[in-house]
Amino acid sequence: MSGVNKVILLGRLGGDPEVTTLKSGQVVAKFSLATSKSYKDKKGKKVDTTQWHNIVMWQPLAQVAEKYLSKGSLVYLEGELTSRSYDDQQGNKRWFTEIVAHELTMLGGNNKNEESQNSTTSEEPNTTPW
Repeated sequence: MSGVNKVILLGRLGGDPEVTTLKSGQVVAKFSLATSKSYKDKKGKKVDTTQWHNIVMWQPLAQVAEKYLSKGSLVYLEGELTSRSYDDQQGNKRWFTEIVAHELTMLGGNNKNEESQNSTTSEEPNTTPW
């Protein structure tokens, strides 16, 4: 039996995408995405919470992100949850969780190019680690 690993997010970019071209020529974009929700606590007071997500996009989505997205852009994306590890400066193993986006819909608001609003891009990413 196979499993399902799908993440759907609607939120705003926490900063401009950081775009890098690897030695292999692959382009990768990374950025943080904020998702928020509101609820009422036991006393009836409205509480707002924000979750931050680390997003990775491989070309051609990375090129779309570089061209059209900026801090505050509202986006809908679909992807998969991935984890990887690295050794820190003290030699301790650290784990990092991120979402590799496969689909992106720009919903407007604070995009670099307003013509990009309401456009959809989908592409299978190259999941080669950098």
